[in-house]
Amino acid sequence: MNRLSRTAGAPPVRIVHLGLGNFFRAHQAWYTAAAPDAAEWGIAAFTGRSAGLADALSGQGGLYTLVVRGPDGDACEVVGSVVAAHPGTGLAPWYDYLTRPEVSIVTLTVTEAAYLRGPDGGLDVSHPGLRADLAALRADPRASVTTVPARLVAGLAARRAAGAGPLTVVSCDNLPDNGAAAARVVTDLAALLGPGLAEWIRDTIPFATTMVDRITPATTEDDARAVEELTGWSDAAPVVTEPYTEWVLSGEFPGGRPAWDAAGALFVPDVTPYERRKLWLLNGGHSLLAYAGSARGHETVAQAVADPRCRSWLEQWWDEASRHLTLPPGEIAAYRGALIERWSNPRIQHRLAQIAADGSQKLPVRILPTVRAERAAGRMPGGAVRAVTAWIAHLRGAGAPVRDAAADAVRDAAAGPPAEAARRVLTLLGPDLAADDALVAAVTDGLVGS
Repeated sequence: MNRLSRTAGAPPVRIVHLGLGNFFRAHQAWYTAAAPDAAEWGIAAFTGRSAGLADALSGQGGLYTLVVRGPDGDACEVVGSVVAAHPGTGLAPWYDYLTRPEVSIVTLTVTEAAYLRGPDGGLDVSHPGLRADLAALRADPRASVTTVPARLVAGLAARRAAGAGPLTVVSCDNLPDNGAAAARVVTDLAALLGPGLAEWIRDTIPFATTMVDRITPATTEDDARAVEELTGWSDAAPVVTEPYTEWVLSGEFPGGRPAWDAAGALFVPDVTPYERRKLWLLNGGHSLLAYAGSARGHETVAQAVADPRCRSWLEQWWDEASRHLTLPPGEIAAYRGALIERWSNPRIQHRLAQIAADGSQKLPVRILPTVRAERAAGRMPGGAVRAVTAWIAHLRGAGAPVRDAAADAVRDAAAGPPAEAARRVLTLLGPDLAADDALVAAVTDGLVGS
């Protein structure tokens, strides 16, 4: 069996990515490879911390097989935009790339929790890892830091010192106004290292805002075997994804960018309407199914959507969230229909346990805006309340295992009598929610009935 390997020259590194994983490889790396100027834009990608995927890709020259899994079959393509793969612990190459003038973009897929945001959206300076990184950077500007904000700040400080000019930071995580979110934590940390660095970042480094969408489940051993059968080569790091993909961006790229728009990306003045549509309908729907569906014994999104009860809960949630979207009603209806079609694909094994992780970070951006908007309108949003209740039940042991950056705190809050658990969890999510006695009662009733 031949191993996948690069036979032609690789494009030069002009993009650095933090958060090397399956979604990045199915999305941003694919758009870069599909752009007509792909030969000019290579990506050096860093994992979060582990070396496994970086080692696998390095053995293949960065190449990997993308398996586009439709309802009726698979289509395979080799993606060649990743030309170097590094473990996240490899800080020396990180600093090297960011001091190169030709590197003009840094992209991020690091998950919501990795931004280390406090309740006000600013940097959580109490985080132990961040405090350790801050002390390390004060002692050595090129220290081996571990947190995402510190990696970005240290890399940008090195770029400033090298006089390498501007680059654009492109957040591709599921955060509202993710460009501003990234800019806030980066400049907050930079200011703690010295006002000059923070000012330089504000003046020199644009932060683009994006909305990203492509369902990309975890790769299984069966997927790797399927690639061998379909292609005749052995791939140590294939990726499976769905046919649908969407990327909406807004921002400045003073150092240039690939022709992503020619590959299907959409550049707009304001990402917000698309971002809310996706965060509330797709991501919010996913969270509802992850907790309520797994509690009913389902393991995948497709199984949950096929359950009439879960489907009715989903439609109720969508009705509530859709009231607060600004896109045309016909476009929202079409998007909902497309989601059902995508999620019903039984060949995409999108596991509810994977989606259920880090609910403490996800619910505030996916579910709570609709809770607040509906309560302000004098309505009790049953679908949104169900999502919150299902998450609390999940923390109390129902459905998928709990994996959350704040697992100890949220599990402790969810313990005990339902009424007390409801108020404690709502307090964590927002004191205004806990002060709403009718909302607390609705969540309590849901817990009692779950």
